[in-house]
Amino acid sequence: MLRPLLAALFLLSPVAQAAARADACDALAARIAEATGAKKPGRRIGPSIDVRAASGVRLDLTCRAQPIVQAASGDPSPSAEYFRELTIAAELVVGEPAATVQPILARAYQTALREGRKSFIQQNGWSASCYTDSAGGLRTLCSVGRIPTE
Repeated sequence: MLRPLLAALFLLSPVAQAAARADACDALAARIAEATGAKKPGRRIGPSIDVRAASGVRLDLTCRAQPIVQAASGDPSPSAEYFRELTIAAELVVGEPAATVQPILARAYQTALREGRKSFIQQNGWSASCYTDSAGGLRTLCSVGRIPTE
């Protein structure tokens, strides 16, 4: 009688919930790796997992309340592969078709370039954001994720 009660309490504990989120994040990283042609997901560091797509684009999946995928580029104008890989990963993260994600991501990027500030676009419970910097090592950082409801 005591053993089932303790097991139920453990399943409700923050430790068990964190483990379940980590397992779900690992599974999502594996799906992103497969979709982008990566051999496997990279290392987990805290809530983040790196995925290097077959094209060489490096994606970062961060799982907290809701997963977010982002990609950084040191290029003044990121490649088509950069946006394609981020769009593929974003489709898995937010559950929207790539054809829906891609134009929103492109608009966020173009707005950031034009206005010289971070661009944040919300769309049906998810968002796309881009930041561009004309000076420095990091030129572009774009991310896509679900907007937390809690």
